[in-house]
Amino acid sequence: MKEHPSPAPVARFRKVDDPHWHWLENRDTPEVAQFLEAVNLASDQWFEPLESLTQTLFDSHLARRELSVTGLATPFDHFVYWSETAADADYPVFWRHPIGECFDHLDVERHGHECLIDLQELSTHSSFLELGDLALSEDEQWMAWTLDTQGNEYFDLYLRHLPNGETIRLERGIGPDLCWAEDNATILFTRYDTTQRPATVWRRHRDHDDAVCLFEESDVEFWVGLDKTRSREWLVIHTASKDTSETHLVPATAPETTPRCFHPRETGVEYGIDHRPGMFYVLHNRGAVHFCLERAEEHALEHWLPMIEHRASTTLEDVDAFSWGLVLTERDHDSAQVHLRLMQLDEHHEVTRDEWLPIAETPCSLALADTPHFRTRQLRLHEESFITPPRWIEFDIDSGERRLLRQQPIYGDLQPGQLACRRVWATSFDGERVPVSVVARADLIDRGPLPTLLYGYGAYGQTLDPWFSISRLELLTRGAAFAVAHVRGGGDRGEPWYLAGKLEHKENSFRDFLAARNVLVEHGLADERHIAAYGASAGGLLVAASVNLDPHAFCAAVLDVPFVDVLRTMENPDLPLTTAEYTEWGNPEEPEAHRRIKGYSPLNNLLPAPWPAVYLQGSWHDSRVPYWEPAKLYARLIELDSARGPVLLRTDMSAGHGGASGRFHAWHDVARQDAFILWALGLSHVMTTSQASSQDA
Repeated sequence: MKEHPSPAPVARFRKVDDPHWHWLENRDTPEVAQFLEAVNLASDQWFEPLESLTQTLFDSHLARRELSVTGLATPFDHFVYWSETAADADYPVFWRHPIGECFDHLDVERHGHECLIDLQELSTHSSFLELGDLALSEDEQWMAWTLDTQGNEYFDLYLRHLPNGETIRLERGIGPDLCWAEDNATILFTRYDTTQRPATVWRRHRDHDDAVCLFEESDVEFWVGLDKTRSREWLVIHTASKDTSETHLVPATAPETTPRCFHPRETGVEYGIDHRPGMFYVLHNRGAVHFCLERAEEHALEHWLPMIEHRASTTLEDVDAFSWGLVLTERDHDSAQVHLRLMQLDEHHEVTRDEWLPIAETPCSLALADTPHFRTRQLRLHEESFITPPRWIEFDIDSGERRLLRQQPIYGDLQPGQLACRRVWATSFDGERVPVSVVARADLIDRGPLPTLLYGYGAYGQTLDPWFSISRLELLTRGAAFAVAHVRGGGDRGEPWYLAGKLEHKENSFRDFLAARNVLVEHGLADERHIAAYGASAGGLLVAASVNLDPHAFCAAVLDVPFVDVLRTMENPDLPLTTAEYTEWGNPEEPEAHRRIKGYSPLNNLLPAPWPAVYLQGSWHDSRVPYWEPAKLYARLIELDSARGPVLLRTDMSAGHGGASGRFHAWHDVARQDAFILWALGLSHVMTTSQASSQDA
């Protein structure tokens, strides 16, 4: 196998007067697409010896997975709703059936079944398809939805009278969010400004051609969003920057009403609300960095009364209101574990029951699943871990009974019971303890260092709670370990963990990632010669900056739509996201922020250093991390010619930030990526048990 692809595309397209390859930002110049297509060809040539492995990984992934999938049925007021994806389909079909009639969602020929939307059929008309939102009117007779058919996150709004009405396109190029008022006639949606910032909320009657602007956010650091309380009494307009928020309310039965501000924004104060008749519940961090819960009566919004005080050891993440009380999402800082807390309230809004829901294993993910009914006493919960596939539980709050509704089945030679998970703690450069999760085959995890893939993100307060992955089984069955670095900048240990990895503290994320890598070696879990790193989007920044700090730490790096041109991007307020990101990375117009960002931005710190093998992935229609960021990194690494292995780039010319939209296309992309990882870890020739048995036969 060639160690390096031909440098011909870079040499042929190089411009002497543009050593940083900024010309790649000129999307409309034909030469840009020509360059990317030439690089794709070079990448394909390098991957030719791995084509058999890629196909094997893809086929094995399909063999492990339930391909014909029927989604969990969810009852609303008049109908029960579910989705079905055929074994050979990329996209689901959404169905419903009247509540109270004989119902079998597996038999679509039965009387009463109605097809809401067939995404598989719609996908035949475009190379990309993403459903942004799907919303039903209060009487469930009208359906509105948004679709992106380019991958650039611009959506069109459609409307249909159910079950068989004509599909009407109402709007083009809007945001994804939708919300129906409780009058069965009014739809709220968002529009972008010139930088693709969701900046306005519009109201449109289903029978009228003209939309009315209901709310406009003029501050370029704020994005707007839409919601409706589970009580169905209020339409909620959210507007927020990265560290400040504000909420406006519209009565759901009177959508023509001027929005009412719940509480004026205060710089640095974030708050969110939910509602029970007569009372709002306010989750906020005013004077409470880990958030606290207060309540305000509808007629006295300015008077907040305490319910849950600020605690040093716990971050209060979310509140969901029901007729009987609240479900709170809390995160323990020490264990980095999420919990659900059930709080029943009486007619005076006083607490009559306060308890945490049980957790089946730790660490794990636990969340309130889709539970639309305000008065239900059966909660739907979603659970999964690194070794347990996703499952949906119905929890009866009166009896405490847990009923399994659905669990994702796993087929093949490596079953969840044959996996083991460990959590170790790394000591970072400043003495901070960083949790690191490791999953591997149970028969290997304690038998010596394993080739390891280390994953990280570490931005925006995003948590990396445990998740199960079927494609990951292809790495584990061949003897690799998978590890997650829960670095500062994420939300894994609560709000202080996020604050300690942003702005002037951003370098903590990179140091934590390297510390996570080192502790895996120290504990004998990872083979120091065979550790690959993976990061996507802001995680691509994490990995690339870490490699710049220590090029020898990893044998390979996979950078998926990586944010690597941080300084130049943040200097351009006309790009999507830029102004909204000032409170995450800093505004480079400020000298100190400029110095700081320049100090870690990967493209500003490239030297002729021994980078590991690199596989870069970009998307032509990506509006969050433009295709040119991975393309520039590729070109400059090729020119430096100092990497210890191949430098590869593949740009999907029909996708956006999330990659391919069809599941088979996406799974094939993952198979190619995993083939590269197995090659880098020295495992590309290792067979699974089933492969060996097949060969023996």
